[in-house]
Amino acid sequence: MEVAVLKYSGETTTKKVNLSSDIFGIEPNDHAIYLDVKSYLANQRQGTAKSKQRNEISGSSKKLKKQKGTGGARAGNIKNPQYKGGGRVFGPVPRDYSFKLNKKVKDLARKSALSYKAKDNSIVLLEDFNFEAPKTKNYVSLLNALSLGDKKTLLILPELNKNVVLSGKNIQNAKITTADQVNTYDLMNADNVIFVESSISKIENLLNKA
Repeated sequence: MEVAVLKYSGETTTKKVNLSSDIFGIEPNDHAIYLDVKSYLANQRQGTAKSKQRNEISGSSKKLKKQKGTGGARAGNIKNPQYKGGGRVFGPVPRDYSFKLNKKVKDLARKSALSYKAKDNSIVLLEDFNFEAPKTKNYVSLLNALSLGDKKTLLILPELNKNVVLSGKNIQNAKITTADQVNTYDLMNADNVIFVESSISKIENLLNKA
């Protein structure tokens, strides 16, 4: 698959890049995508939610009334979950939600996500660029020049570029990452994926090792 290289001003250049069919042209595996996205979202959870059980509530453990003869239901102590201020039944406790996913499955998921984007013509390829200073208006101008100002975008850089990252940091629906940090969730969540020309070879080298 050939993709034309654009200038960051939106103009078309004479260069074209041939995307690897082993990464951008495979038959997508939906289950691998599901597992990788599930793993990513699970890893984002803090798992710090906590409520007090009845054994952690401060209060008397004295039985409130005698067991029989009152005409009402049996009652234990004031920590009973049925009473206001009592302990919670099966409440949340701190836990780790993350789970392990094999590297080959994660690589397959990323290849599948990239293949979906290539199939939908949602990949934009830019020549290498840099901003002289971190300015949000520069990144807004870039997106508008590409007619992507109202879209969810993911820009993939070959390596961390402070000026570019800071320029797009405060823009809603615009995310910037590097080739070695790209994940399936961000790829699937974006309407359009913007590659910088030199990031293509990096991501191909990374995923071709699988």
